[in-house]
Amino acid sequence: MSTATSNVSIRREPELMGQTVVVIGGSAGIGLETARRARAEGARLILTGRNPERLQLAADELEAMSIAAFDAADPTSLQRFFGDLPAAIDHVMVTAGEPHYGRLLDMDLGQARHALDAHILLLLQVARNAAPKVRPGGALLFMGGTGGRRPRVGMGMVPIVTAALPALTASLALELAPIRVNLIAAGFVDTPLSASLLGDELDNRRNQLRATLPIRRVVTPADVAALAVHLMTNTALTGATYDIDGGQQLVAG
Repeated sequence: MSTATSNVSIRREPELMGQTVVVIGGSAGIGLETARRARAEGARLILTGRNPERLQLAADELEAMSIAAFDAADPTSLQRFFGDLPAAIDHVMVTAGEPHYGRLLDMDLGQARHALDAHILLLLQVARNAAPKVRPGGALLFMGGTGGRRPRVGMGMVPIVTAALPALTASLALELAPIRVNLIAAGFVDTPLSASLLGDELDNRRNQLRATLPIRRVVTPADVAALAVHLMTNTALTGATYDIDGGQQLVAG
């Protein structure tokens, strides 16, 4: 019997080959990294963002099918964007929006409404406008957080939004079926947004997390992107919230 061996490469087909992924907020941070991962899996990309220059750089890097520069929190612009899409799409990920902190009793009603508009109502508007375009079995992916599960003075509307998003996700999963709807709840992620919020305290926060998190490192956009693409490709997953925080909820701070 011959003992000769041959090197056989096991080739895996890209999991999103032939599918179209829309990333709202796809020019930086988690959105951009998810777009990169989806592109590596064979997806065609449609990217949106508020900054036209940054959006064009992302599109050039990833050979995006198309881009659209607008504020996703504007209902008219969002409706126009989905209405102008030329064909059916497969997945939509929303990373737009950022937290606003402060004492609840110091916020006027306009600020409180803005927090709801920029998160809960934005996702509802995305779902309403995306539904006619997403193929059956496709997915809507929303971004939320875990930090608001421990309310503290100064967190503003963040705990309220954090509590509401899982219920919104589950309800939409039932109403939009067989389109799937899932929520990614992240802890601290090392993104440009985190840098802008923390300023000079960014390095201290990174070092604190490296010392205390069970994974002994900071969660990156690539970690979240890997989860996002998995939620696109695993067609058994819908109506659920998926935490990704490196064990941050298990330790103080």
